[in-house]
Amino acid sequence: MLDLFDKKQKKENSYEAKDIEVLEGLEPVRQRPGMYIGGTDKTALHHLASEIIDNSMDEAVAGYASTISITLKDNNKLCIRDNGRGIPVDNHPKRPKLSTLEVICTTLHSGGKFNSSKAYNTSGGLHGVGLSVVNALSEDLLIEVNREKQLWRQEFSKGIPKYKTKKIQESNKKGTYIEFIPDKEIFGTEVIFDPKILREMSESKAYLFRGITINWEVESDIPENREKLSFNFPDGIKDFLLNKLSNGPLLIEEMFCGKTNLESEGEIIEWAICWPIKLESNFLSFCNTIPTIEGGSHENGFKSGLTKAMRTFGELNNIKKVDKISSEDLLGRSYGILSIFITDPQFQGQTKEKLSSPKTQKSIESYLKDHFEVWLNNNLEISKYLLNETILRSEERIRRKKEKDLNKNNLIQKIYLPGKLADCSQKEAKGSELFIVEGDSAGGSAKQARKRENQAILALRGKILNVATSTIDKMEQNKELIDLKKTLNCGTRDKFNIDKLRYEKIIIMTDADVDGAHITSLLLTFFFQEMKELVTAGKLYLAQPPLYRITQKDITFYAMNDEHKDEIIKKYFKSNNKLEISRFKGLGEMPAKQLKDTTMDVNNRILIRVNLPRDIIPETSIFVENVMGKNPEKRLQFIKDKVKANDINFVD
Repeated sequence: MLDLFDKKQKKENSYEAKDIEVLEGLEPVRQRPGMYIGGTDKTALHHLASEIIDNSMDEAVAGYASTISITLKDNNKLCIRDNGRGIPVDNHPKRPKLSTLEVICTTLHSGGKFNSSKAYNTSGGLHGVGLSVVNALSEDLLIEVNREKQLWRQEFSKGIPKYKTKKIQESNKKGTYIEFIPDKEIFGTEVIFDPKILREMSESKAYLFRGITINWEVESDIPENREKLSFNFPDGIKDFLLNKLSNGPLLIEEMFCGKTNLESEGEIIEWAICWPIKLESNFLSFCNTIPTIEGGSHENGFKSGLTKAMRTFGELNNIKKVDKISSEDLLGRSYGILSIFITDPQFQGQTKEKLSSPKTQKSIESYLKDHFEVWLNNNLEISKYLLNETILRSEERIRRKKEKDLNKNNLIQKIYLPGKLADCSQKEAKGSELFIVEGDSAGGSAKQARKRENQAILALRGKILNVATSTIDKMEQNKELIDLKKTLNCGTRDKFNIDKLRYEKIIIMTDADVDGAHITSLLLTFFFQEMKELVTAGKLYLAQPPLYRITQKDITFYAMNDEHKDEIIKKYFKSNNKLEISRFKGLGEMPAKQLKDTTMDVNNRILIRVNLPRDIIPETSIFVENVMGKNPEKRLQFIKDKVKANDINFVD
């Protein structure tokens, strides 16, 4: 009997040729989109846009395109046009029954950037999967090519051609036009293009390649959503950095910037860096116009080259302690941009967020060290001042490390508060407030606007984990949730102790837009699921930042929404003469004084307390599961019902 059971088990667990599945064409992309674009979230969606835009930028870098137009339309359709050479349309020699255009759109690892044909010397697309991946993940994609005085067209649906490449008409234009709608089956209905991200992408591409004109437009039936801009930076990243500084004060008045060729033909490095007093430190790096968010070898070479040059400068001028400075001490308060164009760059992963080219690191370090040494010696006064400031930061860093080590050795029990927390000075919970904000920019504004004695600021990075769909292990490893729990110090679920709560009021303060509402809903879900007693005790509040500022001469009002804006204008302004209406893009862009006056000052602000009577907890649990849980059908039905009824109300 046991032998028969073993044979049956072996048969059920067999691993034979018939068990091997072969995915054809673009099927692998639709089956596993995360392998190609990193997931199916908002970041992954915008990676589709960057793939097409980068192809147009490659035409510009190669010297064939001078203008790129990017348009976002109402139905989440993105349109990109360039005046480059146009994708080849003649039949492909290896697939004579197909046009080259169709091969590129339907075949992974096809493109003109693999061999040494010099079609592209330096390019951002190297894997040959960009356009084909976008095609595979689009419910509809249309491509038009103006080439050799003819207009050609082909359309696809989910990667499958609707018809063969066909000639439409004669044309004196040149270039490629692509429009596509991301597939809702892949990304869902809630993940859509963000105009702000696309606008910033358009702007960054323009300053990374000086002289290129990038036209950005949002077409919408709603007038206030429309936008039309044109970006052109004759001096490249230097222009962009000057715009960012907005004539703000600098630690030293000179900017270290330049552009030079590297060893290989056509390889270029361009940089600009300064030391602002008020602007938050930031370092942006790019390779062949691709943003390298996680840095890599070019960033390491840049930082190492500047640090070594500063040490050499200090030694030549007999300045002590120069050997102890690090790149963090020199660049910790700087705002810098590094852009390189190199042949055959090595990236980690298809999404190209980190450069891993060891040769590039050594080359950039050597070039930048020489250039920075010359710059330092040509600007002796400011260079010595910069070095002195760097040494002071080095001494402070060393002092903090010693203090930290001492505290670690001497204190057995201690609350380790997260670095993102700007705590208030008072120690007792009564009368204290914690503002939870999203992002460093909003955190910076809130820190300046707060009342230091009793108002603390915790800046979270991005949208927190949706705890309604996450495992306990995943939650315990999430840095943002760890920081939040450490800050509050009251435990979660059955270990929750309200007597240990470090603040009397917990205030969620997010932007007055859709993203802000999403972040608020994620935080509300966290508090309901993990710290229910905190909510029932009436400790949780929602801040109400204004959306508009209305000014006429010396009279100023703030409006919470469009209806409030119209009401204020009708009630207090008899004439529209010189009436200025500004819309706040986010808390991070709101001046600290305005943020204080409108949202954080106890005398002026509006707080909404989140009310959770105990008798509705079971009903609320079902509501949270339907809206935030794993079942998308229930969430979609809720949205449809509420949009129809127009009566959404989460708090009172």
